[in-house]
Amino acid sequence: MALPTADDIRSLHAKYAPTQEAFDLVHTHCEIVWGIARNLIDRAALAVDADLVRTGCLLHDIGVYGLYDARGRLDHGTYVRHGVLGHSLLRREGFPERVCRFCSCHTGVGLTEQDVVAQGLPLPPRDYLAETVEERLVMYADKFHTKTTPPAFVSASSYARHIARFGTEKAEAFHALRAEFGEPDLTACGAPDLTAPVEPGAVRRGFRASPPVP
Repeated sequence: MALPTADDIRSLHAKYAPTQEAFDLVHTHCEIVWGIARNLIDRAALAVDADLVRTGCLLHDIGVYGLYDARGRLDHGTYVRHGVLGHSLLRREGFPERVCRFCSCHTGVGLTEQDVVAQGLPLPPRDYLAETVEERLVMYADKFHTKTTPPAFVSASSYARHIARFGTEKAEAFHALRAEFGEPDLTACGAPDLTAPVEPGAVRRGFRASPPVP
């Protein structure tokens, strides 16, 4: 099966998004994650299948739509399910496993069966770990932008501090991704320039200091 075009993917988002607001939130985030991944590919001349990475970035959060209720409210309490929901959605649409896995294997820096059981997560008990370089890159790029209100870019140092709260193993996993792929130029990806001066008393928007796990 040939990989879908950006227009194909946009149409798939439009098919499943329950509202325009949901579409704007999720699809825009996916496009930003692809921009971050592309920046990483270019900066480090990464030997990856860029078309597959593009597809993974643009589809990785499509399962979020399945968490909206009839009134357009997102179920934050079971948000961790969005990965498996997306995997199932893409499978029903006829996508191969190598594409479906971008949905189920991008949460945090990877979920193990032990994580699922110990934390009582509403997921089938198994490993949800990025295995290929393309899967790892999509998972890593996703860490630099969050869909919180308002959506924001997240620096590597901010995410490192955040993930350290989940234990040494998770912190080391993020450190390994950082070493493998480097850090993106978030300003080139649309983030505000934190070195630029601001007016006294002004609030600088677009970055978040303490991100939730995307």
